[in-house]
Amino acid sequence: MTELASPPAPEVRPRRFTSDEVQAMLEAGILHEDDPLELIDGQLVVMSPINDPHIVCINRLNTLFSRCLVEHNIDDVVVSVQNPVRIDAHNEPEPDVVLSTNLEGAPRPDNVLLLIEVSDTTLAYDRDVKRPLYARAGIPEVWILDLEAEQIEVHRAPDDDVYRTRHLPGLDDTVAPERPTSIGDLPVRDILGDLPESESDAMET
Repeated sequence: MTELASPPAPEVRPRRFTSDEVQAMLEAGILHEDDPLELIDGQLVVMSPINDPHIVCINRLNTLFSRCLVEHNIDDVVVSVQNPVRIDAHNEPEPDVVLSTNLEGAPRPDNVLLLIEVSDTTLAYDRDVKRPLYARAGIPEVWILDLEAEQIEVHRAPDDDVYRTRHLPGLDDTVAPERPTSIGDLPVRDILGDLPESESDAMET
């Protein structure tokens, strides 16, 4: 009995979008500015909903950094909150906080002094997907704020897709960005201490 060979499976190739194509979809009304999406490796990734601890943490960072910039008369750095970083044609992540030297638009990697991701349910994604992306782009310093552990992961010295140094200040420690140096030490407790319960945690109790 002769067996018929199965036809070869078709090759599946995902469609990678560019930032220009995403902008065109926004202008055409296919996408909306309020859609919680970011462009990662050409894919439109749905961002997780932001809960109260996340919001409070971002507000604290914005207040702390803005106050320091004013106190030290630093007028060539801006605090960019939940805005895109234009890494390349296929990557426009939207980190939570960026200290940027671009005062007139979205920062590019060479404008970024410090990039911060606030992580709760997104911790694995921020570590395994976004951190290597930032390292490849040459972003000099990345903080990942682990809300559950009440700890900040400070990553510096990008080398290919990794950071060669990591520092883990806890709740009773201080943390300071490398640039601008005049910002100095910030108490981790001022950033991560006494955060409100998330809505899901409150419902469980």
